[in-house]
Amino acid sequence: MTGERTLPVSRDAAWHALNDLERLRAAIPGCEAILANANGGYDVAMNAAIGPVRARFKGTMTLADVEAPHRYTLRFESQGGQAGFARGEARIALEDGASSAQTTLRYVVAAQVGGRLAQVGSRLIDAAAAAMADQFFDRFVRELASLPQSPTAAAAAAAPGAPQPAKLGLWALVLRLLRHLHQK
Repeated sequence: MTGERTLPVSRDAAWHALNDLERLRAAIPGCEAILANANGGYDVAMNAAIGPVRARFKGTMTLADVEAPHRYTLRFESQGGQAGFARGEARIALEDGASSAQTTLRYVVAAQVGGRLAQVGSRLIDAAAAAMADQFFDRFVRELASLPQSPTAAAAAAAPGAPQPAKLGLWALVLRLLRHLHQK
């Protein structure tokens, strides 16, 4: 799955928001929790439905190839009990938009599913993933609308102890993919 979205904030603000766990949790359909784990990654729990397959999925996400605030790769694994599993990676890239208050987000997601999910069919999974991505971005853009548009916000994002935006952004993509896969 590939896509591109225009975000109504600067690249630094977009990067920070992609690493804000609460903003991500609120934007990801069915997301119950995103928590940092001891291994430097994240544990995620969410409910998803792909066609007739509905389940609660638990998984992990890790970030790689992080080049803040430009790009990163999100690797994920998820188990949904009898519903099956999903694993893969999402590559996210942020570029300056047409104005200083816009950012272009591009993503490429590749995943593998197994169990009952694999029996649903790729067309249903693809349609579900696309719908999930649309829902996520609609919610995420609403979350971005509440961000302050000032250099102070970018400085706060770079402060020690601030969430790592790249990690969260990739997780959001992974969650969309998992939802898409579960809907198929």
